[in-house]
Amino acid sequence: MATTDPDNRPAPIIGTVVLAGVGLIGGSIGLGLQQRFMARRVIGLDPDPAALDAARGLGVIDDAKLESGPWLEAADLVVLATPVRSLERLARELAPFLRNDALVTDVGSVKAPLVAALRDLRFVGGHPMAGSERGGVVNADAALLENAVWVLTPDETTDPSALRAVSSLVSGLGARPIEVAPELHDRLVATVSHLPYLAAVALTRAVGEAEERDLLALLAAGGFRDLTRVASGSPRMSRDMVVANRDALRGALRSFSRQLDGVAALLDDPDALLAVAESAKRQRDALPIVRRSLLPARHEIVVAVPDRPGELMRITSALGEAGVNIKDIEVLGVRESGGAMRLAFSDHASLLRGSEALRAAGYEARGRGDPNGG
Repeated sequence: MATTDPDNRPAPIIGTVVLAGVGLIGGSIGLGLQQRFMARRVIGLDPDPAALDAARGLGVIDDAKLESGPWLEAADLVVLATPVRSLERLARELAPFLRNDALVTDVGSVKAPLVAALRDLRFVGGHPMAGSERGGVVNADAALLENAVWVLTPDETTDPSALRAVSSLVSGLGARPIEVAPELHDRLVATVSHLPYLAAVALTRAVGEAEERDLLALLAAGGFRDLTRVASGSPRMSRDMVVANRDALRGALRSFSRQLDGVAALLDDPDALLAVAESAKRQRDALPIVRRSLLPARHEIVVAVPDRPGELMRITSALGEAGVNIKDIEVLGVRESGGAMRLAFSDHASLLRGSEALRAAGYEARGRGDPNGG
């Protein structure tokens, strides 16, 4: 049987990445880095041994650390991926061990205070607009970040080369980087993210505290569940998030309250209410549709493709000879030394057979659904 040749892998775009916090988002970033052959090494830093064990078992990280220390000198990039309340403290804990040229970014949803506090570091604030009410590294998925808007929040002190490097990394993970000033980011997110969370909490409480709450719970249909879904997230993390952005959030709440009063005043004017409802429908229908993954996440692998003519034909031939049908193909990126390609299969058995056939042909294949592909 042929063995995979490390020289066939695309050259990583970054050396050692430290995920400071191995949860849903940190874990999803780690999976994306691993599956797309983007980093030479991924280290998880987390005080929870169980989270680190799970991350290693899922192929999120190559190595695990419970505490900061001199080992951080190897870090080329640190991703701060803990709750908002702890981000500055974590950065200060790690900073004495980092090289001067080490990049630092984060995934927190409140940016202005952190960007101002970390100006002495080579820091680029970041916020991937992605998430799930199901937290923890066991729910991590590289597809969570694909096609997601990933806000970068430079200010006048941000190193342009650091911004370019983080933007390139974000693009490499399949997300869409955009640049927004930190203060503006916080005002916008207060309206589209933090306000919906508080609204979901308030609506859920209104039902839970009603005298007929048991009957109301039986009658709660899809609309109520959709509106209140975000209330199922981590209460502590969500509390920290909204408190950290409380000034901007108060403004968003005042605006929302005026809107509620406005539509309440239209209950006796059906024609005016209809006009407002039709306008709201047009606005809602015009929102961009974000598809987190173009391919079925459970039955896909990423293959390192050498920079040689005819590689696509060789890959498809190897799978054809093994009797494995490819459902979809996506080129993830082309780098100077090669690239990466994602292949989707109809079921798990086909994924396993396809992975084995490609490795037998000398290719390296990785995928969460493949026990040998971490």
